[in-house]
Amino acid sequence: MVCDVNILPEQMRVRCTGMSRKIYFVFCALALLGCGRQTDSEQAVKAEPFCADSAYRYIAEQVQFGARVPGTIAHAECAEYLISQLSRFGADVEVQQGEMINYAGEEQAVMNIIGHFRSASSSRTPILLCAHWDCRPWSDQEEDYAERMNPVLGANDAASGVGILLEVSRQLSMCGENRPAVDIVFFDVEDMGTPDFYTGRQREDTWCLGSQMWAKQNRQKYKYGILLDMVASPDAVFPREYFSERYASQYVEKVWRTAANLGYSRFFINEKSYPLTDDHYYVNSVAGVPCIDIIHYDRHSATGFPHYWHTNHDDMENVSLTTIDAVGKTVMTVIKEK
Repeated sequence: MVCDVNILPEQMRVRCTGMSRKIYFVFCALALLGCGRQTDSEQAVKAEPFCADSAYRYIAEQVQFGARVPGTIAHAECAEYLISQLSRFGADVEVQQGEMINYAGEEQAVMNIIGHFRSASSSRTPILLCAHWDCRPWSDQEEDYAERMNPVLGANDAASGVGILLEVSRQLSMCGENRPAVDIVFFDVEDMGTPDFYTGRQREDTWCLGSQMWAKQNRQKYKYGILLDMVASPDAVFPREYFSERYASQYVEKVWRTAANLGYSRFFINEKSYPLTDDHYYVNSVAGVPCIDIIHYDRHSATGFPHYWHTNHDDMENVSLTTIDAVGKTVMTVIKEK
């Protein structure tokens, strides 16, 4: 994923540009057995139900389609899968289609997929949960230049957030009258921002085209939003991202406090990160919805992102059940809080 990282107050500019096909479907059988397990230290509060094995399976099923690059068969097949899954879990599904101008100045088809989960009380303001579901067309962070035109398989950078939210959807389907009002949005064409090797005219806002389109057309009011991006690495760290703090600091505090109470502070670290242009930026600045970004970003590493980011190695071997469990249980517990 991510994109172009915006300008800091000191005018520092950071650039972020940029499976094995081995799928472990044994987790289909284990999903029902593993839902009750805890993966971190003794929890200080009770986590809401969430099954990491089930979320892992949803990630693997997306990856099985191949790289979900817009305009490909894999992308079309995955769209049908996501619509089917949300419908199966009882959501009212909306498909938002349109066109946006891409990095090359051409019209790019966009398809956002939205699942509406309404509560028994129609007066409740819904919560927004979101992730992007497309894959980057180029592995432009590969050291081998010959490999840079290969698409990214996107197990972590796309499928991980979507897989967790599909499991959240499954859990919502079993909540009955206690179900919170939630909209789950899968943004398209997040990862088609200007590639490193492009020498043409440099355009602004070439990343996050799906969320830009959604934000311009959205008329729904939301209590708050949570974006998931690259949330499955074994060594994941989620700092308090700059725009999240700027636009939605009370919800950053809410999520990070909940994660700490659940024993997940080694993932949700109490550090601030640079401003990242991700889907939440447009949800905040255009749609006016206070939205935070749970995203792997280690400011002590070379790029901030995992070593396999925007390369041919973003595969299922870099997906961790422990990390999935921490993120999923944190999100479920936050949205179920009264």
